[in-house]
Amino acid sequence: MLMCMCAFTDCIFSLAVYQLQQEAPRPKRIICPREVENRPKYYGREFHGIISREQADELLGGAEGAYILRESQRQPGCYTLALRFGNQTLNYRLFYDGKHFVGEKRFESIHDLVTDGLITLYIETKASEYISKMTTNPIYEHIGYATLLREKVSRRLSRSKHESRKTSVTSEEHPAVEKISSLVRRAALTQNDNHCNYEKTHNFKVHTFRGPHWCEYCANFMWGLIAQGVRCSDCGLNVHKQCSKHVPNDCQPDLKRIKKVYCCDLTTLVKAHNTQRPMVVDMCIREIEGRGLKSEGLYRVSGFTEHIEDVKMAFDRDGEKADISAHIYPDINIITGALKLYFRDLPIPVITYDTYAKFIDAAKISNPDERLEAVHEVLMLLPPAHYETLRYLMIHLKKVTLNEKENFMNAENLGIVFGPTLMRPPEESTLATLNDMRYQKLIVQILIENEDVLF
Repeated sequence: MLMCMCAFTDCIFSLAVYQLQQEAPRPKRIICPREVENRPKYYGREFHGIISREQADELLGGAEGAYILRESQRQPGCYTLALRFGNQTLNYRLFYDGKHFVGEKRFESIHDLVTDGLITLYIETKASEYISKMTTNPIYEHIGYATLLREKVSRRLSRSKHESRKTSVTSEEHPAVEKISSLVRRAALTQNDNHCNYEKTHNFKVHTFRGPHWCEYCANFMWGLIAQGVRCSDCGLNVHKQCSKHVPNDCQPDLKRIKKVYCCDLTTLVKAHNTQRPMVVDMCIREIEGRGLKSEGLYRVSGFTEHIEDVKMAFDRDGEKADISAHIYPDINIITGALKLYFRDLPIPVITYDTYAKFIDAAKISNPDERLEAVHEVLMLLPPAHYETLRYLMIHLKKVTLNEKENFMNAENLGIVFGPTLMRPPEESTLATLNDMRYQKLIVQILIENEDVLF
């Protein structure tokens, strides 16, 4: 009962914040009666030239929401927005880089900037205590709220028991399920026994919402004229910017938002498809092991670039339905080329930027046993999806080496091919890359030769 009362109170306050936005003072542009010389072309007649703060205060006349632009007396070439609010004149340093701004938000016009500023000032003045407590009792973690979401999802999923839960959540043939919010989707997948529970941070980006919007973390109104909050580009979660710092790393990407397979973050892709590894890796390795393990120069010999690009486009277009069979691509080197290209195109390599230096340091250890132990310790630092993908690849490459008599590819040769493919230095430096190549090769060689021990 107390929980319901708290939620009801929060709802009332949230609506009150929305009402405050409606009540905020409106901008009143004070036009300069004379033509100002050297007025910047991106300012209008609200620009009054070089005047003092006192003169600006007098021009505003005490009218709430009134504003002018002026050039600084002390710093010529620097511009100031003088704005009347709360019975005082506020002065803000004004910038322009194609858009107008005084802080992080950028606006097409001075009018929009002032409108948004007045909304923010008014709400922060009238509801400062409430705003400061917004993140202390989020609905996101609320037991009652989470239970409600699970009940909604259970009812939806029970309608199609003959299909897997994974399909129920992602299938394009079930529009009712497609419409569930990011929070409902998260609740559904929490209950999914087949779901690969990899931790993933949200990919928040500043977003302008059209019409009233409420934060999915704290349930409060997202105020402002533009850039009212942030949206996760992978799962669609909408929250205040300040709330985004408190959201757990539980992003569940929505397949509708994942536009391609190649060049997509590895963890994002596997969570979106609810798989242990990227389907590209599974499908290519399955095809290679089915018909190509004895192929001479496997992974060293390149396929035609045009055909490799065709495979890439097929995966981007069709996903797991892509046809990479021998009937379409008889040359196995096209499939190996497509797999290597997938790894090269990852925005974060399989061996991540965060662990790169540690792997290189481990490779430099001269004692073989200590080196192996060091490599194992760094492996444990990889994100789960990266670790699982690397493990699966090394098992496959070990099988390739077992056919060395036919394909002439041992662990060292594969290390030369996959070293720079699986790991890249965080900063693009030709010298660093050249210096590290032998260590990259050695790391992959060690992983292949000791895959049964290291993984």
